Amino acid sequence: MEYKKIPYTSFMWKLGTTSFRTKEFNYKTERQLALLDAFWKNPDNASQGWEKKYMAPGQNDIYEIKVRYYDYLVDNGFMEGGEPWSRKYKTAREKTSGLYDMGLINENHRLTEAGRYLLELSTSLRYNEKTPIGISMDSMLYLEQLLKLSQKINGQTVRPLIVILYLLSRLDYLSHNEFCYLMPLCTDWHSTEHIISLTHRLRNREVTINQVITEVMMSKSNYAEGLRRFANMPFSEEMLLSVSMNRKSAAYDRSYVTLYKEMHSVYMEGDTSRIIPMFDSLKKFQQSISIKWKTMLFKSPVAARVKNNPEGNLRPLPVSATYTEKDFNAFFFVTMHLFKAKATLEDYQDLNKRYLGLTNCFIFDDKQVKLDIVPKHLFASPIDELYKQAYRKCHLLERKTSLAEICETLVFNEKDIIDGVSSELGTDIQTIEEAFDEVDKIRYDRFNKMIDTHFQNNTLLTLLDAFDKRNDANINRIVTDNADVPTIFEYVLGIIWYKVSGRRGKILDYLKLSLDANLLPVTHAAGGEADIVWEYPAVPAYPGHSLLLEATLTDKTNQRRMEMEPVSRHLGNHLLRTGNTNSYCVFVTTNLNVNVISDFMNRKNSLYCCPTNPDKYVEGMKIIPLSTRDLKEIIRQGIRYEDLYRHFETAYEANERHPQKWYDNYVCITGTDQAAISMKP
Repeated sequence: MEYKKIPYTSFMWKLGTTSFRTKEFNYKTERQLALLDAFWKNPDNASQGWEKKYMAPGQNDIYEIKVRYYDYLVDNGFMEGGEPWSRKYKTAREKTSGLYDMGLINENHRLTEAGRYLLELSTSLRYNEKTPIGISMDSMLYLEQLLKLSQKINGQTVRPLIVILYLLSRLDYLSHNEFCYLMPLCTDWHSTEHIISLTHRLRNREVTINQVITEVMMSKSNYAEGLRRFANMPFSEEMLLSVSMNRKSAAYDRSYVTLYKEMHSVYMEGDTSRIIPMFDSLKKFQQSISIKWKTMLFKSPVAARVKNNPEGNLRPLPVSATYTEKDFNAFFFVTMHLFKAKATLEDYQDLNKRYLGLTNCFIFDDKQVKLDIVPKHLFASPIDELYKQAYRKCHLLERKTSLAEICETLVFNEKDIIDGVSSELGTDIQTIEEAFDEVDKIRYDRFNKMIDTHFQNNTLLTLLDAFDKRNDANINRIVTDNADVPTIFEYVLGIIWYKVSGRRGKILDYLKLSLDANLLPVTHAAGGEADIVWEYPAVPAYPGHSLLLEATLTDKTNQRRMEMEPVSRHLGNHLLRTGNTNSYCVFVTTNLNVNVISDFMNRKNSLYCCPTNPDKYVEGMKIIPLSTRDLKEIIRQGIRYEDLYRHFETAYEANERHPQKWYDNYVCITGTDQAAISMKP
């Protein structure tokens, strides 16, 4: 019997596409805008269109320009090449899809007004400037664009960020399960209110996540129709494939036919000889779906254990699932689509986090997702007016707009921020400066907590080993994949020095890095200052001074070329600007080149002149070279900055002329206890 296939229709929104699940999200976005801008300026490309409707008579085939752009990305080191022609144009489309969704490029893939603004921020290094609400300039642009971004779900418009803000205004926070499985199901006013109601019940343990997803999914007409057919019609392969609703092709769902037959044999016919074949049938599913079935059907997901004791590892189905054939079929249909839905929702969770992370407004801690304190109170008052737009398309997406242009009530009101922060923290705040001081205290509390939980000494030692071996995958896993490894090296050095300094000093200001809302580093396309500038007020152990920390990851062959001149220039300019000759620099790397050591050692006896006024100069500069081996000893011994300062001063005053002997005998951190550092010559 032939069955008309029930079509798949989306029941969820998502941010981005899984085909562009990229590391270093900020960097890749800014870098690709610059590449696209340059690509279209090439006369050979300038008159070309991206989509067919833009192709003038006589122009190249629609696919050729995409292939040409693919090759351009490869030639400029944006990605690795090697794909066949038939795949190149698809990859080019995938790489640009996120830029188009956010309104940074138009349908013809030229930069929009919003895209040009972001590119200007990147190239001028203005992205890190702060806005009134405390987020960076580029984060504000992303916030504005995501507020305008909309999607079509079954013919209905939804603007996901506005929905998220509304959910948080009603629920205060989202657990990670709520964020992953429930938030994207809010596709219209009715479903959003229903999800809010179900979330309250979920938190009261009246329902489960599976029950909520199932209820929402089965309320859709196509799933309801599929359930009626599968529960009431005789089973056949054709019938199952007609209701499997695969987004690509029903052929991808043939594995469910085998699984159904094996489950029917085991649970409805009592044939225990089919337990192992039932387990083996799950090998054909993608891992995220396979493990869900294994968890439901077996006590252990390990094949050897199941095969050693099939009946002992078999879990029973709910009693209600095996009363009749109709009950079994209904249970199978619902479970099949529940697990598919959960796998899809899980697949997009990471992307949703990445896109929201661009705004620097959301905090993703170990248990919850919530708004940072100032954005929370920025949106508190206007949320009802803003929510009226949640299911309407915004026609301002490609323009650079202010928040007030998106929603006239969405303005920065100092009184609202002051009152909101004061109320939330239980303090008497009178000015916006006091409000941000309190917010700053919260940031440092969060930063210190993160160090205590995620950057303990053992973890820092593991990271330093990974930097030495350039185990980039492990570094990204431990810290973040939204920054490149050299940026993470600077960040980790900052954390180590914060500990060395007794957690004194404004490290979040001293780090010349972009940090996201979770206080983790972010890489930008145009780069920025490489220094960490630490300010030390005068104490009995040392005079007031600045310490410039320079971190680099280079091999022995290119270290001299890359680092000697910038380090001395940074310190020289700093000394000329501040006039404080007590300030100095510590240079940290994985491999110390002897000639780099020599150059830094001999800066003690050289002049550094102002480039525009040679009569203005500093006489002698203190630059101390350290290796990651030294950092490891500093961590292991728990050495304090007071002792390091004395140690560095002794090394600086030493008269040794051979650079390697100077480093080995005066600079290198050795010994087994803290006292050892003060026992050097």
